[in-house]
Amino acid sequence: MKKQQQFLRNISYALDIIIILIAYTLAKKITLNIGLQGFNYNFLLLSIVLWFSMSFFSKIYIEKRSNKFSEEMVQIIYHSILFVVSLTSLLFFLNLNHKFPSKFIIVYINILAFLAIVTKYGIRKKVHANLNKGIFYDYVLLVGSTKAADDFIQAVRKYYYYGYKCIGYIDDQKKQTLDADYLGSLKSLSNILQSKNIDEVFIALPTNENQKIQNCISICDQYKIKVRILPNLTEITSGSVYINNIGLLPVVNVGDLPLDKTENRLLKRGFDIFFSILFFLLIGIWIFPLIGLIIKLTSKGPVFFKQERWGINNKKIICYKFRSMIKESSDIDEEGRYNQAQKDDPRITLIGRILRKTNMDELPQFWNVLIGNMSVVGPRPHPTQLNLESMETVDNYMLRHKVIPGITGLAQVNGCRGETKTTEDMQRRVNFDLYYIQRWNFWLDLQIIIQTVINIFRGDQNAY
Repeated sequence: MKKQQQFLRNISYALDIIIILIAYTLAKKITLNIGLQGFNYNFLLLSIVLWFSMSFFSKIYIEKRSNKFSEEMVQIIYHSILFVVSLTSLLFFLNLNHKFPSKFIIVYINILAFLAIVTKYGIRKKVHANLNKGIFYDYVLLVGSTKAADDFIQAVRKYYYYGYKCIGYIDDQKKQTLDADYLGSLKSLSNILQSKNIDEVFIALPTNENQKIQNCISICDQYKIKVRILPNLTEITSGSVYINNIGLLPVVNVGDLPLDKTENRLLKRGFDIFFSILFFLLIGIWIFPLIGLIIKLTSKGPVFFKQERWGINNKKIICYKFRSMIKESSDIDEEGRYNQAQKDDPRITLIGRILRKTNMDELPQFWNVLIGNMSVVGPRPHPTQLNLESMETVDNYMLRHKVIPGITGLAQVNGCRGETKTTEDMQRRVNFDLYYIQRWNFWLDLQIIIQTVINIFRGDQNAY
């Protein structure tokens, strides 16, 4: 697999040089810059050097088949920002900025970023197609049979594009519940590495078995096999966890949440205000009257639906939506439980099905964002009755209210939306919410927004 990864990386290098040439040529034609007759080889060489130099910071050439494409798009956008800043700065210091007007640079960067996204998407689809055929897999061996090992097995089977195929596991005791081939005790590690084609070893031993972990790492080092560790950090804390070093000693830190910092809250709030105003000016100003008129013409009742939900610190807020159900529908069933929307729910109107399928019923929540009780991205706020039912059955449920709720979130772009039929469904949603809260950054918000847009066009089987 290493040779295949290097081949793909070389293809990516070559394609990026080609798209730099194409972007330069198109930018000249579009801007009609007569001062750039022919190819300016110094500018092209500078562009190529800076493009690859900035990759040391953006990491765009690191293998990322296990990431969503929205993550890769954000990475390319970040890389393009680094590239344009470094390029314009060097042109200024070299006193060459007068030869390359701002209009040309803007067009050049936008074409280059667009072509980079297209080519990376093409490579990605080719890799996934090969993975689907059983090509490009990394064969891995699991050491240990903890819950982390079980979670790993389930994840790589469900998401084939991670590119991992588990050949089995070793441990001093066979675990019947682990859905993988048992290959022997820990003492058999050396023989297995010799006899089988293994690309990586994942160690999932309990954190208190340090000596066994070190022995396994030493054996893997002898055979030059890459080692990854699957720590069960939930045993340590349910809060934010990060690892750094003191000297040569790795230290697991239980840190504050990213959004506890004032500067991060200000950045997120500033983006929310900007994004919601932009939405109302470009989209809301015409789509709200249109949807409102259709709702009024097709069913009796108000245009907007208002519902009490829980926001940050369990504070009750009024959440706004376009009405998608008949006026007489009730949120509470005959047994007093919250009546979630179900597939083919008779309460949903014809236009309501379209609105819910495309997420357009959520658009009025941009008003919630503007007034500050919701964010563009965050854990989805749940109705009061659903909160009361879930807080007793779902682990760490109330921790999701530590931040402002959002119109979309990490759980929703990972398929956890719509009806939660079982406690396990809600637990999975909450786990995504807690991951988001503990590891928030601006680029993660941007990635979730992009993935939400992709899902709208691609469709979501859980949207009903």
